[in-house]
Amino acid sequence: MIKKNIPNIITAANLFTGAVGVYFASQFDFESVAFCIVLAAVFDFLDGMLARVLKVHSEIGKQLDSLADMVTFGFLPSYILFQLLQMNDAGILSFSAFLIAVFSAFRLAKFNIDTRQSEEFIGLPTPANALFIGFLFFLSDMEMVIFLFTTPALLIISVVFSLLLVAELPMIALKFKNFNFKENIFRYLTIIMAIILVSIFQFSAIPVVILLYILLSMIKFTLFSGN
Repeated sequence: MIKKNIPNIITAANLFTGAVGVYFASQFDFESVAFCIVLAAVFDFLDGMLARVLKVHSEIGKQLDSLADMVTFGFLPSYILFQLLQMNDAGILSFSAFLIAVFSAFRLAKFNIDTRQSEEFIGLPTPANALFIGFLFFLSDMEMVIFLFTTPALLIISVVFSLLLVAELPMIALKFKNFNFKENIFRYLTIIMAIILVSIFQFSAIPVVILLYILLSMIKFTLFSGN
């Protein structure tokens, strides 16, 4: 019984961490929010891995995973954008940030019934979206990208990333069936570029990594769809 519920406990930790992240976002403590998103992403990875290793897949685990992801990777990033817009005194326009929550719900529901997503994703995964939005704060001190924190830019981010979540756009899934370089070249490129950028620019590199992930996915499935 305990073995069967280990993945569910990890999933619950994801949900708990996301709820704590919402509290920190309400306090405008975006550094703590970013830490919560990373920790939750680790839990999200571990619950699936443990379910496979322990061979304890269950329907309740699948549903619980989506519910946890909806809070951590759906509502939390939308609330972060809402708070950023509130800081700009955007008024009623601030509520557009909650489009992220709505489209995340569609993304997660679609993932549960879409059999095409066993080897690749269709649409931007909610954890990637949450990492992009959650780490935007670390770019706020960089003059060259300060425009990202203007109201028009934040509104554009809300709309564009909402659409990316449900777009019929194949995205790289970091799932290795083997370690053959040719078969996994885009997975390796994604990981290598992420390690290099984060080691140089630390947390401020995370949004750039997510943008590169989207770009590499477009290149792979547009020009090399036969691979």
